[in-house]
Amino acid sequence: MDKLENRKANHIELALQSRTGVSQVDPRFHYEPLLSAHPVNGLKPIHILGKELRVPMWVSSMTGGSKLAGTINRNLAMACHEFGMGMGLGSCRIIMEDDTHFEDFNMRKIIGDHLPLWANLGIAQVEELVDKRKVDRIIQLVEKLQADGLIVHVNPMQEWFQPEGDTLRMQPLETIKRLLERFTYPVIVKEVGQGMGPESLRELLRLPLQAIELGAFGGTNFARLELLRNDKTLRDLYEPLVVIGESAADMLGYINDIVSNEDPLCKELILSGGIRTYLDGYYLIKKSTLNSVYGMASTFMKHARDDYSQLRDFVDGQVKGLEMAEAYLTIKETDSRDAAH
Repeated sequence: MDKLENRKANHIELALQSRTGVSQVDPRFHYEPLLSAHPVNGLKPIHILGKELRVPMWVSSMTGGSKLAGTINRNLAMACHEFGMGMGLGSCRIIMEDDTHFEDFNMRKIIGDHLPLWANLGIAQVEELVDKRKVDRIIQLVEKLQADGLIVHVNPMQEWFQPEGDTLRMQPLETIKRLLERFTYPVIVKEVGQGMGPESLRELLRLPLQAIELGAFGGTNFARLELLRNDKTLRDLYEPLVVIGESAADMLGYINDIVSNEDPLCKELILSGGIRTYLDGYYLIKKSTLNSVYGMASTFMKHARDDYSQLRDFVDGQVKGLEMAEAYLTIKETDSRDAAH
């Protein structure tokens, strides 16, 4: 009785603080409280990227090759192993020259053989190696890491603004096609924070890729990051360009439209860019007509810099939130955000 009285007293004290207005309603979902018990059996496993994940979550590629990046990668790989997620490594260019930083990327022994782990190179490095007929070096990289395949990050805006950036001599699409002719492992193509428009997505969907990762506008903007490293004159000149991009919702809309009219060779997606909560990811997965998981990068990284327990608690909360969403939320056919687009 004492506990009950205390709880009721707390309710009285907190009632006014708990008021919400109609404008705060998330317009994407119907809430159906009668149709499920509380979740106890976890999420339904998903088969994607050639392996089975226990949760539809992906650790998107981040930078690597430093002591801190090694700590971050190890924590992330441990979380993938514990919760059943997949992981894309940051750019592996640094370990193509020597093995000084190899252990910062050597995550297969932590994540396990049963979960996806993918190597990563930028389009500029891939262009150079393809042009010099050195695709075997990319194959050696994938095999050294015991990775499942290669992520190619396409980042012309970032390279253009980066003080040490590389110049692309050919269309990234042509480089990707040439890589696919010679490469013996699966390939994922992603952007790095600007996203991609409908024609780029249409061309990628027509290729025999394992997946497309959106890398949409709304998360970490690597073009802006590099521009901030440049001198003020160039920052002022190019600032209008760094706010050009495509949101994840818009990109998914383009893809769904394309797939409704064409049978794509690429049939899997990693939905990333501006996804901050499990509800953002859940919404996009449910809207996707292709087999999908959602990815986060900086949101994971923020919790992976120190002790593993902080990251573990964060991921555990994300999974529990997804379980509640699966139990009680359905997607509205049209919401105000769709109408705005």
